[in-house]
Amino acid sequence: MSDIRNREIIKWYEDFNEPIFKFIFMMIQDYQQAEDLRHETFLKAYIHYDSYRRKSNPKTWLFSIAHNLTIDFIRKRKPILLFKEAFFFKKDTNPLPDEMIQIKESSYELYKALGAIKDSYREVIILRKIKEFSIEETAEVLGWSESKVKSTLYRAIPVLETQLLKEGYLREGTIYKKFIGY
Repeated sequence: MSDIRNREIIKWYEDFNEPIFKFIFMMIQDYQQAEDLRHETFLKAYIHYDSYRRKSNPKTWLFSIAHNLTIDFIRKRKPILLFKEAFFFKKDTNPLPDEMIQIKESSYELYKALGAIKDSYREVIILRKIKEFSIEETAEVLGWSESKVKSTLYRAIPVLETQLLKEGYLREGTIYKKFIGY
């Protein structure tokens, strides 16, 4: 049993480690913490392997674990962020060094705009539009109903469009027009 578990977890890590890292990173915008949460995701999957019922595919199960860990991290971090804002500490808005992560200019603009919208909108846009999860998979990862996924995405796209316009990133004929469905 342990051999099967080890092989399956290794296979999952090979298949999903990078997409899970990118999902977490887009949510928290902290490279080092995203790495830690990615590893914690696979550790939890290993520990709770027996609770995986195989009703869903491993991708959605792992993304659910990653999502829950990320939300817990965000909740714990909020008081610290409020404290920093109270003392006028500014968040570093410079792009990450190239050796840490490669982000094309248009991707960086989208990433920055995603960071400025509310968490539930960011989550559903990342899963549905960027990671291309189905409505069913997205609902399972987020623990929402399918109708909530649809309605949240319906509200999130115009908010993202407004944010992109506000930041001066939305231009005629750019990737964003295609992304938001116009």
